Amino acid sequence: MAVVSQASTILTFEEARHTVEQHATGMRPAVVETVDLLASVNRVLAQSVAADRDFPPFRRAMRDGYAVRAADLANLPATLQVIGEIKAGAPPESLPAEVGPRQAAAIMTGAPAPKGADAVVMVEYTSLTGREVRITRGVSSGDNIVPSGSEARKGEIVLEAGTRMDYGTIAVAASVGLEALAVFRRPEIAILSTGDEVVPLGKQPGPHEIRNSNSYSLAAQVSQAGGVPRMLDIAPDEIERLRSLVQQGLQHDLLLLTGGVSMGKYDLVEQVLAELGAEFFFTGAQIQPGRPIVFGRVQGRYFFGLPGNPISTMVTFELFARPMLEALAGMKPRPLQFLHARLKSEIKTKTGLTRFLPGTLSGEFERVEVELTGWRGSGDVATMARSNCYIVIPPDREKIAAGEWVAVMMR
Repeated sequence: MAVVSQASTILTFEEARHTVEQHATGMRPAVVETVDLLASVNRVLAQSVAADRDFPPFRRAMRDGYAVRAADLANLPATLQVIGEIKAGAPPESLPAEVGPRQAAAIMTGAPAPKGADAVVMVEYTSLTGREVRITRGVSSGDNIVPSGSEARKGEIVLEAGTRMDYGTIAVAASVGLEALAVFRRPEIAILSTGDEVVPLGKQPGPHEIRNSNSYSLAAQVSQAGGVPRMLDIAPDEIERLRSLVQQGLQHDLLLLTGGVSMGKYDLVEQVLAELGAEFFFTGAQIQPGRPIVFGRVQGRYFFGLPGNPISTMVTFELFARPMLEALAGMKPRPLQFLHARLKSEIKTKTGLTRFLPGTLSGEFERVEVELTGWRGSGDVATMARSNCYIVIPPDREKIAAGEWVAVMMR
């Protein structure tokens, strides 16, 4: 591939995000492996899962109470004859032959509804005396009974390939009897921190050096997103060694570089990538923090150049690198969606950039508020650790009053 010009391509936040999504849409992992059902948690399905029978396989009671004919409760209170009791898991031969007129059968949640009954009246509205039950509330036909096959028909797809497994989808797979699943291999994500000022954790930093926190925070984000982090050696501000480590990183599924993407004399990442024939899709986004974010492809591998300030690194991973990693893991692309909460304290800022500022969401139930955590710039990891979300400020707002609704991206 020919060397592409390094002329700046700075996009709006939405343009940059959509650019990544477009490339992620074309990603399809090839390696599939089979794992035990519980080992599939946080993995992505490589197979579709079909119902092995109708769900539910019988008309299922939704409440404890009495299976009745709804027409028998037209005049209340009504007294019906109790002809039996039906427990969940009851064998067919134990069921009443049929619930006839002016009859009822005691029934438990999850039990099969007997023939003749078309509704279940909840036990709270009944009183039993001997073999008779007095009912004080009416029901309509179908109340508190789930029809057979209403959740899924035999052969119907209940989980699609590309679904990330969680406790809900684990329940679905277990319900159709799957003890193992075909899933996509976790993508290996190379993490390369750059800069002479960055030192390993085991080394005591000098007066103007910093420990390599970015590689570790990125590794944690990669793991949470479903990838396998591969941390490389720290790259110095020296062309040859940086080039060698970049080449090493390109042996993995995705390369994340942190630092060295700004405009300083020793910010060498874009230069090295261009020399290797990189195609740059954008070299900046109109956001704070993280404006110098770089996205491109070289030697058949995608890469992101993330800014070196820790919070910038964290934010740009979530906004841009995560969808590409999820695509490499086999997930179907999904749009970025924000929640909304009322602002607790006024925010003043400058226009021109979409801002993602550390915030604290507090309160409970429907009474939830959010406020800035009080960060002191993109290197303030202590404040980031105390926050639980990002407040999203549109580029055209310079003041947002307390009490207004604001967009929130959860951490």
